[in-house]
Formats: sequence, structure tokens, C-alpha cells
Amino acid sequence: MSPLTDKVTTPPVRDDLAARFSAPLLSYFLRRVRDRAQAEDLVQDALLRVIRASECEVIEHPESYVFTVAANLLKDSRRHAVRHPTVASAVIAEDGGGEVDATLVDERSPERVLDGETSLAQVLQALSELSELTRNVFILFRLEHMKQKDIATLYGIAQSTVEKHVMRAVLHLARRCGRP
Repeated sequence: MSPLTDKVTTPPVRDDLAARFSAPLLSYFLRRVRDRAQAEDLVQDALLRVIRASECEVIEHPESYVFTVAANLLKDSRRHAVRHPTVASAVIAEDGGGEVDATLVDERSPERVLDGETSLAQVLQALSELSELTRNVFILFRLEHMKQKDIATLYGIAQSTVEKHVMRAVLHLARRCGRP
């Protein structure tokens, strides 16, 4: 192939990657940061990192890899926000005199924290027992609130298959977490 042909085939791979993951990533970030501009920036950063990685190595499980990159970007973003608080945070603290309205704070008794951690550990254990595809489909549908047709398109499977994976996960979680 000529160098010109190689240049023509490279952008569609990037375009395909962006088309395939932009909407799911935007949904993922919007649920966590609730700021559309920041979510769009995070999508761009995630896609850029994935594209750079795909140029150096073959990515065997692109769906998992993309969301691992997204989760790491989110962690980095939160760490940065803690180290470098914004002016708005300082203004809120000054206006409220450093106090927070008691109705906005959820009481955390040691028993409640322990119950929550135990429940979470049970759910995580039950999810780890599922196949990777079933687990990913369930997480995208139930936790990320993606539409089944979008998940089907993302994984290249039928929508009815997505429904079956969700039901399999729900039934498994119900059995493992002691609900009839």
C-alpha cells in the first residue's frame, strides 16, 4: 500500500472509535460529574488515550478498556478537584459560614455503614461470578442507564440478547443476595 492509502484508512478507525464510544462515555461521565462541558472534555480525553494506546498495541477487549480509561480519568479529575478547589467552592463555604444544612446530611451510623459495606460486598461478589459480557451489559443498562438498543449496537448483538443478559444478571443477583 502507498503512504496515501495508509493515511486514508487511519482516520476511519478513529472515527469508528469515536462513533462507537462517544455517546456511552458521555452518558457515563454526565452521571458522575453533572457538568456537560466537563463530561465532554472527559470524553475527548478518554478517546484520545484509547486512540494513542491502539496505535501502540492491539486492544483485545475495547469496551472494557475504554471504560477502564474513563474510570481512571474520573478518578484523576476528582483528585485534581480535591487538590485544587475552585473559587465557587470557597464562595459557598464563606456564604454558609462553613456550616452545612443538617437536612442535607444523611446520618451515617456505624451500623448503617457496616450494612452498606456488607451489601455492596455481596453485590460485587455476585457480579464477579457473571460472565464479563453479562456483567458489562447489566452495568451499562442498570447503573449507566443506557438504552438496550445502544448496548446492542455497542457490542454488536441483538437487543433480545441484551435483554437476556440483563435478566440473567438480575436473577443471579436476586438469588445471591437472598431475595426471592
